Amino acid sequence: MTDLTLYHNPRCSKSRAALELLEARGLQPTVVRYLETPPDAATLQHLIDLLGIGARQLLRTGEDEYKALGLADASLDDGQLVAAMVAHPKLIERPILVNGNRAAIGRPTDNLLEILP
Repeated sequence: MTDLTLYHNPRCSKSRAALELLEARGLQPTVVRYLETPPDAATLQHLIDLLGIGARQLLRTGEDEYKALGLADASLDDGQLVAAMVAHPKLIERPILVNGNRAAIGRPTDNLLEILP
């Protein structure tokens, strides 16, 4: 049995496509609706580490909150960006699939195949 966790927004077409991809392969991930139950800073930092990216790469730059909070400011460090995503989970890129000690962002959805069993 594979332990998969999908950070999911059911209103997002890419996130829905990710869930459909997993289910079509007979996989039943634990689904975290991160807008309803946002990850805390430690969890979010763990996801960033698993993804092997910086916090800035996990930000959705097209969201109103991104502009309103001035998150384009290059002087902001990862801790400040993580704090912004914790306070405003809509800023977190989605979907994110975790499989053990590996993670992938499902944009495009085929990225998820790299970490599937």
